[in-house]
Amino acid sequence: MDVTEDTVRDVCTDAVFERGERYLADGRIHEIHRVDTTVTAVVSGSRQYDVRVDLATDGFAPWCDCPYDGPGACKHVVAVLLRCVDDLPPDGGDRLDAALDGADADELRAFLRDELATDADLRERFLARVGESTRQSVDELRTAIDRRFEETNPEYHVVFELIDFTQWFDLANEYREQGRYASAATVYRALVESLDDNMERVDGAYDHFSRAFSRALDGYVDCVATAERNADAVTDAVAFLNERVTSGTPFLTEHFGTAAAELQEKVGEQSCE
Repeated sequence: MDVTEDTVRDVCTDAVFERGERYLADGRIHEIHRVDTTVTAVVSGSRQYDVRVDLATDGFAPWCDCPYDGPGACKHVVAVLLRCVDDLPPDGGDRLDAALDGADADELRAFLRDELATDADLRERFLARVGESTRQSVDELRTAIDRRFEETNPEYHVVFELIDFTQWFDLANEYREQGRYASAATVYRALVESLDDNMERVDGAYDHFSRAFSRALDGYVDCVATAERNADAVTDAVAFLNERVTSGTPFLTEHFGTAAAELQEKVGEQSCE
């Protein structure tokens, strides 16, 4: 997707566009880098915010860890995109490829193993990429997700700021790309359960958490329908969704009921093929 002022305006409101222009003019962008089409940067506001955009994706797939929950992209993302219009960062992909090509295989293996040993999230994504199914249960994954809610505002029960769920969505997507839909469904269900159980403590940024919930629920239904040919497994998934209709967060119950009906419909269509 071409990065122009017009395409940037398409992903934000007029007011946010003007704020992004001011942030760019004020020199608030720091540590901006590009590898292939992915641009990452740090933008200073009330604190330092991490920003990521994909210049090749329709709409740029913007992500920022600021608490903005309005329509479209935030001013930090807009500032970074406008910087790319005027001064596209050099592509570090060639340097990375050259370093990989020139690296000793044993040293590269040792480095990778050390990183995987100390970074559990990276380890899970790596195992997914090479075709391993997840060994983590829904409860184990939920524990890590719930911890994000606890850590966001440890002194109070209320959550005021955004929580980044990217690592779990990336992990689920990795499993889907490898055709391991049951593993992806496990990750999605952990997200669904955690978001449902913690939604009532959210005070602000509702759109962010609602979008994450809807994305996880849709992913769960799609993956269960694709992965399972066992009637008992599908029955269990439908029972989980229906149980949440009565026990879950009140304003999410309709979503669970719709998802249960959609799953049954998808499975019924597949059995007729």
